[in-house]
Amino acid sequence: MEAMTLLQWAFDTVLAVTLMWVAWKALASEDLFKGIALFIAFGLLMALVWVRLEAPDIALAEAAIGAGLTGALLLAALAKLESGSKDSQPLQVAMLVKATTNTVNKQILFRWLLVLLLSVLVAGLSYVVLSLPLQAIGLSETVMENLEASGVSNPVTAVLLNFRGYDTLLELAVLLLALLGVWSLSNLPEQHESAPSKVLDMLTRLLVPLLILVSGYLLWTGAHAPGGAFQAGSVLAAAGVLLLLAGWRLEARFAGLFLRITLVLGLAMFVTVAIVVQLAGLRLLEFPLSIAGTLILLIEVAATLSIGMTLAALFFGRRPRTDQADAGTNK
Repeated sequence: MEAMTLLQWAFDTVLAVTLMWVAWKALASEDLFKGIALFIAFGLLMALVWVRLEAPDIALAEAAIGAGLTGALLLAALAKLESGSKDSQPLQVAMLVKATTNTVNKQILFRWLLVLLLSVLVAGLSYVVLSLPLQAIGLSETVMENLEASGVSNPVTAVLLNFRGYDTLLELAVLLLALLGVWSLSNLPEQHESAPSKVLDMLTRLLVPLLILVSGYLLWTGAHAPGGAFQAGSVLAAAGVLLLLAGWRLEARFAGLFLRITLVLGLAMFVTVAIVVQLAGLRLLEFPLSIAGTLILLIEVAATLSIGMTLAALFFGRRPRTDQADAGTNK
C-alpha cells in the first residue's frame, strides 16, 4: 500500500513538473507552430491532471475543447496569418529597419515589469493555497443531499443544469456572442482550398459517424455518468471540423435560417424553459421534481446541437455563403 502511494506521488510530481515545463515552452517559443503544438500537448496533460483529481467530466471537456478544438482554431488562425504575411513582407522589412535602441530598451523594461507583476501574483496565490484548511467541507455534501430533487443522478450535471443553471445559461450566451464577433469581423475574401488527400477523406468517412455516435452516447449518459451537453457538443464539433477539412460545406438552403436556428437553439431552449417554469409559479430555472429530468434532457439536446455547430462555425472562421452560386462544394 505504501509503495502504491509512493508511486502515485512520484507520478503526480512528474506530471506537475512536465505540465509547467510544457506551459513555459509554449509561451516562450518563437515558432508559432511549435507553440501551438505545445499548447495542444498542454491541454492533453491537463486532461490527465483532471483524471488524477477524479474529475472525469472536466477531463473530457479539456481533452475535446482545450486540446482538440482550441488547437484546431489556433492552427487555422496560423494558416491565415501565414497567408497574409506573404503580401506584407516588404512592409515588415521596412518596420524592422526603423527599430531603434530605445524600442529594445522599452521591451526589456516591459518584460521585467511583467516578471515583477507575475511574481506578486504567484506569491499571492501561494499564500492563499497554503492558507487553505487541510479538510475543507465544500458543497459536495449539500449537492448529494439534494441530488434526488435535481432530476438526474450525476452530481456534475445536476450542478450545471439545475443548481447552477444561471452560469450555464450565460456560458451558452457567451459562446454565441463569440461567433457573432467572428462573423462581424470576417469580411475577408473566401480562400480557394485544395482538394483533401485520400487519407483525410477516408478518415473523415470512418471517424465522422463514430464521433456522432460518441456524441450521442455522452449526451445520454450525462444524466448518470461523466458526460453531458458540453462534452457531447465538443465531440460533435470535432466531426464538423473533420468535414470542413475534407472540403464539405453546407448547402445554400441550410446556411441561412436553418443554421441560425440551430446556433441559437440551446440558448433559446434554456430561456424558454426558464420563462415557462416562472410562469408556472416557480422561481427562475427551478425545475418541478416530476419533470426535472425531462426538462434537463431537452436543454441538453438543444445545447449539444448549438455547441457543436457553434464550435465548428468558429473553426470555419467566416459567415457561410447563402447564395447558391457561391455556396461552395458539398459532399
